[in-house]
Amino acid sequence: MNRDQKAAVIERVATEIQASEAIFAIDYRGISVKQAGDLRTALREAEADFTVVKNTLTERAADQAGAEHLKPLLEGPTALTFVRGDVALAAKALARFRRENGLLEWKGGQMDGNALTPDEIESISRLPAREQLHAQLVGVIASPVTTLVRGLASMISGLAIALEQVRAQGLVQPAADSPQPAEESASEAPGDPVAEEEAADAAEEPTETEEAPSEGEETENQEG
Repeated sequence: MNRDQKAAVIERVATEIQASEAIFAIDYRGISVKQAGDLRTALREAEADFTVVKNTLTERAADQAGAEHLKPLLEGPTALTFVRGDVALAAKALARFRRENGLLEWKGGQMDGNALTPDEIESISRLPAREQLHAQLVGVIASPVTTLVRGLASMISGLAIALEQVRAQGLVQPAADSPQPAEESASEAPGDPVAEEEAADAAEEPTETEEAPSEGEETENQEG
């Protein structure tokens, strides 16, 4: 590898360091080419790369990127996992590979500019993935709302049942049986007999506008 090629590798690794959410340094001794390919496929879902670079070049890249926490880890066979996506998901993929193949050992790493120990990386691998955390958060937020909606629906249903039972027991009269207005009651009430008789006599008398019969007409009526 000539000088330009080395410079290109250093630049690429430095860019990866700066763009990563977390970096895991791993002792990769014993891993085969096929196993490394399978691991890279498993890490793809977490937007992570499994990269093997000479320690001297990685150290210079760490200097360029300001990643001082990585430099003490660059001894012996070292592979770096650059995580740009879900950190917990990437750690889970690596931990699963370790259990299934008996390979890879945590050396340490960094996340958000802070150093990570092997135990801390192992703890991260036990955390829920980001999508699972989002689902749990949505469930926690939605739970009180769901409970409130169900409670209101139950209250409304219970009120409707109670009102129906009250109506069925006759404790509430239909609107048609309600008292009628005073005017209607007065018109339908039986009248005073004396007042009715006086009203009948008044109806038989001529009104002021009727003309009285003449004397001739009166005589004719009497003779007849």
